[in-house]
Amino acid sequence: MQILHPFAGPIQRYFDEIADPDRYRPDHCPQCGAKHPLTGHGFYRRTLVDVSFDGVIPVRRYLCLFCKRTVSLLPDFVLPWLRFSISVIALFLVARLLNGLTLVAAAQAAAQTVMPYQRGQFWIRRFQKQAPALSLALAAPGRPLDPAVGFVSRSLQMLESIGWIAAHRFLFSQLRVHLMGWPASLVPAGRRTTLAAACSAS
Repeated sequence: MQILHPFAGPIQRYFDEIADPDRYRPDHCPQCGAKHPLTGHGFYRRTLVDVSFDGVIPVRRYLCLFCKRTVSLLPDFVLPWLRFSISVIALFLVARLLNGLTLVAAAQAAAQTVMPYQRGQFWIRRFQKQAPALSLALAAPGRPLDPAVGFVSRSLQMLESIGWIAAHRFLFSQLRVHLMGWPASLVPAGRRTTLAAACSAS
């Protein structure tokens, strides 16, 4: 299971912070609920492309001694199962879908000078598919949705207003919802709450 590590700052600071297993050690198991600190269980490594970084980052792991399952402390600027950071994807989607730039210009706005056409289209398709769920989950309570505004534009405006990483933190931590939509084979079982409940809680 992955939980989010709230982090803001340069990647090098993340490397320094994550070196200490006690700094962000969970005090209970999010899977079985056991009320005891988890045991450090090393790292796994994953690639990350950010606006000013392209390389490998360590992701700290912990082990629950009761249920014998692991928990990964994923930095909250990273999306599960996607190599590119939230910042890069956000810059691209806003430029392409909200500002109407070409794919090439949108890639350049996201600091991706060489980006395959297929990658941009993949991000667009995934976001378009996820946009209705995002609109519902991120809607302010008591505020009716304007039917004249499409789901894609509405979702992008909400994400820009809330902040992409803050929205990702809420969606992932509270709903187990992937900002860009889970692939069918990876949808987590047992979401903590429903989208309807999230609307009143946000």
